[in-house]
Amino acid sequence: MWRFVAPAFEPDYRVISFDYAGHGGAATPSDPRKYGRLDAYASDVLEICRELEIEHGVFVGHSVSSIIGVLAANREPDRFDDLVMIGPSPRYINESGYIGGFERQDIEGLLDALASNYVAWSRTMAPVIMGRPDRPSLGEELTESFCRTDPAIATEFAKACFLSDNRLDLASVRQHCLVLQCSEDAIAPITVGRYVHQHLPDSEFVLLHATGHCPHLSAPDETIAAMRAFLQRRR
Repeated sequence: MWRFVAPAFEPDYRVISFDYAGHGGAATPSDPRKYGRLDAYASDVLEICRELEIEHGVFVGHSVSSIIGVLAANREPDRFDDLVMIGPSPRYINESGYIGGFERQDIEGLLDALASNYVAWSRTMAPVIMGRPDRPSLGEELTESFCRTDPAIATEFAKACFLSDNRLDLASVRQHCLVLQCSEDAIAPITVGRYVHQHLPDSEFVLLHATGHCPHLSAPDETIAAMRAFLQRRR
């Protein structure tokens, strides 16, 4: 998923990519219920950091992975100096005074559909998440990626993602943060991106021209440019 972005930084950085448990090439855990909370994924991130002796790095996360990065950075602050968040959302469900983009019944229906027929859910949701009907191949690629994921781990991951509330964790972040927000995003609307920016102690907000929820696939040049400008200012 990062093949268009990661190579741009390899001349200047040690670039490390990984698959979360049960996704991509990573093994499915024996008990998927262990991953019913985002903290479990943050623990895996920190385990990778300890194994590879990463300190003062740059964590780049997309969507809920941005929040996993927040949790990891709060637990071991010296692991990262900077966080790059692409389409982050600390809370997907609307509440009084907060617009996350979904009503609770919408999320419950989404989770029910996922649990009953994961393949059909993937084929329906992937194009919506990608948000680029003019480039159907991108939606097809995301569908294939979803379908390679074990349905049990996908269900637990979806619950951890869409039912989580990590708004209070934002205030504890010590790192410098870049919030990249797409101009039209069905999963994380602009109000959410601005909320994240406003509640992080030290952050920059960039509204991309790109649409959809996956600019690292659909608009890699714009994504790279925003990331590079942020890192150059930081250094």
